[in-house]
Amino acid sequence: MKHSTLSALLVSVSLLLAGGVQADEVLSTAHDNTAGKSVGALTGVMVGGAAGGPLGALVGAGIGWLAGWGVQEGTGLSENAYTVRSDDGETKVVRSPNRQFAIGEQVDRQGGRLHARADSGQAPASGLCAAPASSADARC
Repeated sequence: MKHSTLSALLVSVSLLLAGGVQADEVLSTAHDNTAGKSVGALTGVMVGGAAGGPLGALVGAGIGWLAGWGVQEGTGLSENAYTVRSDDGETKVVRSPNRQFAIGEQVDRQGGRLHARADSGQAPASGLCAAPASSADARC
């Protein structure tokens, strides 16, 4: 009895972990201002909290969030985000602040990040190599 329960548990865990990599296609690019929003909200909480207590912290967070987004967008420091379509047709916006991809490029989504697909035969659009430096990949 214990052996079959342990086997079922191991199979379940391995199936859950195997679904972590999905093949996707880049549909479009978008701007991502998450960093500016976060810094703005944190600054707003501190300033608002000091000026108006708990209510001031909430108001300051909201105003700081909007101001952080606007400053990052206005200065042209937005990061990369991509709209991707998975094999089952689902579209999702995925942040990729450190890598650039071309529209139509095949990518793998691992967790919340995109990685160049190893078997796509396409060079990374940015010229940055997604493969390790020690790799013998001729594209990099």
